[in-house]
Amino acid sequence: MKKMYITTGTTDYLQKVKDMHANETMLLLEREEDAVLIHETDGKTVFKEPRRYEVIDAVGELGGAFVVCNNIPVTDEGRPLFEHRFVQRARLIENEPGFVAIRVLRPLSNDTYIIMTLWEGKEHFENWQRSKAFTKAHEQRKEEQKPSQQKIFPRPSYITVYSVVQER
Repeated sequence: MKKMYITTGTTDYLQKVKDMHANETMLLLEREEDAVLIHETDGKTVFKEPRRYEVIDAVGELGGAFVVCNNIPVTDEGRPLFEHRFVQRARLIENEPGFVAIRVLRPLSNDTYIIMTLWEGKEHFENWQRSKAFTKAHEQRKEEQKPSQQKIFPRPSYITVYSVVQER
């Protein structure tokens, strides 16, 4: 199973790490306060202490210009239900203009799943958010509000947004 490793640092430092391992599948992402380097591989990572994930669903190649990560904490008991939901997902996002890739990441070193979507630009993501396909894809969120469902989510989910650092 493919793995994804994520490490945090300054853009300059992470660019040097990426450059030293040009033969690896890596993508450098940044936002105002920090940067992250992601490494997708079937083998071992070159990072010393990364956050570790298994890729349980993947469409498209890593790239684009804009990345949105939906970070969703899930209890141990809730993992099978949560993962089943993503195996059954509508797969409508793949048809959206500007869509580049999606990764559904199972955490190996914490409790927070990441649903990572990659886009050609911010405007494409925003168009997706306003679409009927988005509404259909997120219908199950209403189900999460039920008390029986809240047991699988120990804390609220949160979004992190990055820009892809273009090749220098």
